[in-house]
Amino acid sequence: MKIIDKLLINGEWVDGEAGTTIDVLNPYDNSLIAKVAEAKEADVDKAVAAAKAAMTVWKSFSASERGHFLLKLADKIEENAEELAQLETMDTGHPIRDTRNLDVQRTAYCFRYFGGMADKLEGSVIPVDSGFLNYMDRQPIGVVGQIVPWNFPLMFTSWKMAPALAAGNTVVIKPAELTPLSTLRIADLMMEVGIPAGVVNVIVGRGSIAGQHLAEHEDVGKICFTGSTAVGEKIIQASAKTIKKVQLELGGKGANIIFEDANIPAAVGGSAFAIFHNQGQACIAGSRLIIHENVVDEFLEKFTALAKSIKVGDPTDPATEMGPLTSQMHLDRVLEYCKIAKEQGGEFLTGGHQPDDETLKKGCFVMPTIVKCKSTDRVFHEEVFGPFVVVTTFKTDEEAMELANATEYGLGSGLWTSNISRAHKFAREIHAGMVWINCYKRVNPASPFGGVGRSGYGREMGFEAMREYTVAKSIWVNIDAKIPPFYPR
Repeated sequence: MKIIDKLLINGEWVDGEAGTTIDVLNPYDNSLIAKVAEAKEADVDKAVAAAKAAMTVWKSFSASERGHFLLKLADKIEENAEELAQLETMDTGHPIRDTRNLDVQRTAYCFRYFGGMADKLEGSVIPVDSGFLNYMDRQPIGVVGQIVPWNFPLMFTSWKMAPALAAGNTVVIKPAELTPLSTLRIADLMMEVGIPAGVVNVIVGRGSIAGQHLAEHEDVGKICFTGSTAVGEKIIQASAKTIKKVQLELGGKGANIIFEDANIPAAVGGSAFAIFHNQGQACIAGSRLIIHENVVDEFLEKFTALAKSIKVGDPTDPATEMGPLTSQMHLDRVLEYCKIAKEQGGEFLTGGHQPDDETLKKGCFVMPTIVKCKSTDRVFHEEVFGPFVVVTTFKTDEEAMELANATEYGLGSGLWTSNISRAHKFAREIHAGMVWINCYKRVNPASPFGGVGRSGYGREMGFEAMREYTVAKSIWVNIDAKIPPFYPR
């Protein structure tokens, strides 16, 4: 397994100017994996300068040539799939069964999709006054700053870099300091397939220093961030002085509605995936179960039994279904919310504590947690970001809709029903950027991904992502010699 502990700036692996490092820990047992070079303001400046200079080179390639690099990268990721899966599991605690079968495959798929997309983005001709041709061209923004979260670092690296590069931009990407290893390895593979020096630069640094400076930098044309709403607010403020384009995918508190006519076994399995996959560390997690009172007992009996049966343990064991949270700091946060739920009268059906196993207590583990709560409780409204789901009930469709839209977030949501009219009505009226009907957490590189409200703005994936990474330029041509280019005197 290749572990990289340097910064990538202008095609070279280098230490940070300050000579400091960041400890990267394995959340299974909190052991040290690596000391990775720490980027500070001077390193950000170097990376941005390299990306700015590389725009000349990258723009000289045709769209299909840029796409070909990404297609080769997808092949290279698949060639190194097992190494990348092991690296991601060690760095994040995500079970190996998932990193092998989901994370690595989705990463390769995303680069391959945008490799094919590179030469598919078209301009348009606009019908205007007779005697004039008006056409719209889409041009790259330039240097793009990207900040990747710690929950799915491998996958989010592809979600951010693939469309940006396909559209003709150069990139300075900052992985989360907790989980930088897979992003660094992907950049290494990019150099192997021949992507020119400076087109991609990787800086590992703290958000308050490297991330802040990247968002403020006058030579960065766009900042793209995935993470908490609180940090998203700081990104907006940091970017304001340079009026750069901002794209944010922020927090969520996904409503997952179980109607009386739902297929209960399917809803139980899908709802478990919605909240317990990746230890619940997903902005789109279905963290609020809103269940019709006539089926709540049947649903919770099966759902609680499933939660109790989840195998929690060593993430490198293929039998493990749920690994540790990604850091001790985050474990403390989730346990604090368990305490808050108890203080506000929440009824715990299972979980709310660390495992009894002494070996697992050395790591960042918490058991799958189900809590009955009131719609006024903090845990109903605030994002816990762990394997922690709250349960409320409803009688009428109107009440279900009111509960679903009762938070400030608007990222993902789901509903389970056999009534097609109801399904479409709720999909249209739920305040969310994505709605899943009789499923949850389905994603695809062709399908727009993003939220509304305090869950952010802008879209990843598909044609929408390519538009996010380009600027529309309107060009007018006077094609009729009889029409003067100015008002006659």
